[in-house]
Amino acid sequence: MFNKVLIANRGEIACRVAATAKKIGLKTVAIFSEEDMGSKHVSLCDEAFLIESSTPVKSYLCQNEIIEIAIKSGAGAIHPGYGFLSENFEFAQKIEAAGLIFVGPDFKAIELMGQKDAAKKAMFNAGVPIVPGYHGKDQSDKTLVREAASIGYPVLIKAVAGGGGKGMRLVEDPKDFLTLLTSARTEAEKAFGNERVLIEKYILAPRHIEIHIFGDGQSVVHLFERDCSLQRRHQKILEEGPAPGMTDKMRNAMCRAAVLAAKTVGYKGAGTVEFIVDGSDGLKEDRFWFMEMNTRLQVEHPITEEITGIDLVAWQFNVAMGRPMEKKQKDISIEGHAFEARIYAEDPNHQFLPDTGKVIYLHFPSNVRVDTGIRTGDIVSPFFDPMLAKVVSYGKDRSSALSKLKKALKETAIVGVKTNLNFLCNLTENSEFKMGVVQTDLIEQNIEELISHNSISTRAIIAATMSYFSPRSGQFAYSHWIDICHKIKLFCSDEVIDIQLSQPDFNKIQILFCGNSFDLFFDKNQWSFEGNQLPEAKKIDNEIIVFDERQFLFQTQDPFQGTKDSNLKTSDILSPMPGMVSKIYIENGCKVLKGQRILALEAMKMEYEVVAPNDCYIETVNFKVGSFVQSGEKLCDLSKD
Repeated sequence: MFNKVLIANRGEIACRVAATAKKIGLKTVAIFSEEDMGSKHVSLCDEAFLIESSTPVKSYLCQNEIIEIAIKSGAGAIHPGYGFLSENFEFAQKIEAAGLIFVGPDFKAIELMGQKDAAKKAMFNAGVPIVPGYHGKDQSDKTLVREAASIGYPVLIKAVAGGGGKGMRLVEDPKDFLTLLTSARTEAEKAFGNERVLIEKYILAPRHIEIHIFGDGQSVVHLFERDCSLQRRHQKILEEGPAPGMTDKMRNAMCRAAVLAAKTVGYKGAGTVEFIVDGSDGLKEDRFWFMEMNTRLQVEHPITEEITGIDLVAWQFNVAMGRPMEKKQKDISIEGHAFEARIYAEDPNHQFLPDTGKVIYLHFPSNVRVDTGIRTGDIVSPFFDPMLAKVVSYGKDRSSALSKLKKALKETAIVGVKTNLNFLCNLTENSEFKMGVVQTDLIEQNIEELISHNSISTRAIIAATMSYFSPRSGQFAYSHWIDICHKIKLFCSDEVIDIQLSQPDFNKIQILFCGNSFDLFFDKNQWSFEGNQLPEAKKIDNEIIVFDERQFLFQTQDPFQGTKDSNLKTSDILSPMPGMVSKIYIENGCKVLKGQRILALEAMKMEYEVVAPNDCYIETVNFKVGSFVQSGEKLCDLSKD
């Protein structure tokens, strides 16, 4: 038993754990880096301790210091959330050795299931179906080439440790195998300190369906399935439960396999067994295979909570205190449908590059569940995962839940950083997705449609203009004696719009842009365009957000305000995003060709390689590995020769 818990995490999951801890009467202890000093999770906990480290990320990885803080604060348990140390068996082992309780599974289960090859061998021996593949210890090129040919192309090369798509490569042609093998090994070594790989048959119409399980060390129950097929670069974007097209036979088969997998390792706590499913001909009981087991609470756990009515974090605490599970399998059922959409700080129109900055305005709808760790005024930094929030909708059926999600996303507003909100809205309107036809390559196959620039409506431009000139009263400085003309530049996406506004009559305004003139009239205490009310617009500092079916974000600049001088040239090699220089491929005085790699930047768990825009000579590289650069900074000086 314990009455105080240290939450060894940050952001949204730390807030989520703190909320349930307080609800059941537990005191909470937060840890934070200097970057997170004023963050939401710190304010929600009863106590908070700073961990200083060389980088903000490493603060949350200081195992010994975290355990020392738990002991010092009187916390009897540590909840790891997800990410960071949540699946680090050594951390769980150290917590146990210190006489504290790890709110999660036994460290032996974490260690076994953390190695994909060992996990799949254990599952195979237990009778859980696994994808045909090679999971052997012989890692020689010759053996791996032979095994890939034996399995049959296409195949997946996968790192045996870790996840998130790191160290994973799809090989469709045998001649590319060794090149992609080298690439996978290099990435796996960097990400997980382990270059070993396994090879699996690639499923051509794959769906990603996972079963949530829960154990108390003696028995295991399942809490049904979630479909996580909508992914980009192997990262989940939008999940739902139950899975579209799921049959009773298929569900029973998958849930039996998941429970068997958990029982095989004597599982205790919350976890997820992930399966790859061949969806080419509907869901069939003999066409699903074990992928991996996540020995922690999942990011998408709210879906399961919504459709089962169970607080999974409360269950975690109860089991960690040595209590048996509150419900038996016969007492757990599904009701309704739920979706979860992940809002990221990223720019879909520019290769989904992560974005940073200050959140100057934030609004979430009240009729859906929103799990978030950000507040107005918070800084979105490049040091952590770019996920800002999860919007979770629930309905009596799939159609109503999806309709509620779409409405909620359109009502959500985040100003100060670029987000994938419009991308998510487009995804909810995709015809295949609406019909329940989902598979892991749906986003890739429809990427043009999903990230297409939404043409800026005339109504949105007019609404932004009016918000800029008259954000409060709706009235202007009208004069009988002189014509007053206002001018402004509006920036939206890559477009620059020159605006001219005049008021020829007390109740009439003319707005001119793109060679066209538009009239607005003042009636019933508001300005109207073509007899209709203008879309809602909010002006915050130098940004205006307009809600007109989609969200349009405008930035403003007075044409009479001077622009900053710049010595930058279009041929300069600039940083496309803020981040840390992780690799440098060039040196002073070298010649590079167009498309050649210059350096790699790392930010928000993503690595981006900068390439030369033209053939050129590098005079000076301006940064070193480990240096932090801002977006738009010149990465190297080019020779004038």
